[in-house]
Amino acid sequence: MRILHTSDWHLGKNLEGRSRMDEQEAFLKDFVKIVNDNNVDLIIIAGDIYDSYNPPARAEKMFYDTLKKLSSNGERLTLVISGNHDNPDRLVAAGPLARDHGIIMVGTPKSVVPCGSYGRHKVINSGEGFIEIEINGERAVIITVPYPSEKRLDEVLYGDMEGEKDRVKSYNNKIKILFDNLSKNYREDTINIAVSHLFVMGSSQAGSEKNIQLGGSFVVDGNCLPVKAQYIALGHIHKPQVVPGTGGRVRYSGSPIQYNRKEINFKKKCFIVDVKAGKDCSIREVEFNVYKPIEIWKCTGIEEAVEKCKKNSSRNCWVYMEIDTDRYIREDEIKSMKTAKKDILEIVPKIRDKNCSSEKVNSFLDKSFEEIFREFYIRERKVEPEPELVDLLLSIVGEEGDNETN
Repeated sequence: MRILHTSDWHLGKNLEGRSRMDEQEAFLKDFVKIVNDNNVDLIIIAGDIYDSYNPPARAEKMFYDTLKKLSSNGERLTLVISGNHDNPDRLVAAGPLARDHGIIMVGTPKSVVPCGSYGRHKVINSGEGFIEIEINGERAVIITVPYPSEKRLDEVLYGDMEGEKDRVKSYNNKIKILFDNLSKNYREDTINIAVSHLFVMGSSQAGSEKNIQLGGSFVVDGNCLPVKAQYIALGHIHKPQVVPGTGGRVRYSGSPIQYNRKEINFKKKCFIVDVKAGKDCSIREVEFNVYKPIEIWKCTGIEEAVEKCKKNSSRNCWVYMEIDTDRYIREDEIKSMKTAKKDILEIVPKIRDKNCSSEKVNSFLDKSFEEIFREFYIRERKVEPEPELVDLLLSIVGEEGDNETN
């Protein structure tokens, strides 16, 4: 069985209030070609399909159009789980219609997928948190754990474990108990897979993930993952990687697009996994194109910055500008840069002045507006801001930025 592992599409996501949907549409077109060219049997999308609970209509249309193309009239099976950015109910609402196209959607750890035909393939058995599928005569048992918030874990575990609340104290322990229970469905004659959306200790963050951890409560140890799984497809972290200490069988596929300037130093990719029952899997990487790169332009003076904007006015890239200068930048100079180069996201002066601490001015250089707002909100409110609030603020900032350049 050939499986393709991807995740964290974040359809509808903005960058400093600017839409990325043109880039996402280009990625989805190429993704369909990658799937077809590699004769994939099963596609696993490990959460965060959308960037918010209420995605734009265009983002939803892109997703469903892509699923239909991937399906190839039901010849290919696709498994989708929700991430922390997705609204589980909204994501699976189209499940009954998607079923005819071979698409399985799982919203929460408590979800039970109906048995029966899915396109030209079958779900033979299922229960809370697992499915057994048949593709071209091969059977696979897949543990499905969409984003397991503490509330959702409690709904799954405490119904049968009310007397064990004291023992099940930490999030990590709850995850381990859940996976241990679900692993009982694995068999020697089946391909054994797991898919989830969570943060495993030791994984390297890319910088644009939201709500990964709050006080460490949402971090899990790799030892809690199912030992008998031949491959574990994870979502949540935007940097493609192998989870340390797992021998390569536990991986994050990462996001398909550079969603933050901290993501520009590594390549985006998906994993193609060939696996048979009772055998170690064979894994290879397929790299994605960069449709509109994020760049950091460092200039030694305002005149050089203006000139660079003019010379690169036609280049298709997002730009963060850092300008080494002995004075603040005037509004007319900022307007000149933004008029020449439309996709400037931020202009930051690096002041050379004894009376002005460059350390203070540059303290935010490595942080986006969104990151600064989140830090402020957490410091003042002691909790993470809701995704809807962040999206609203970024959209307002984006609109103001557009007005300034017009």
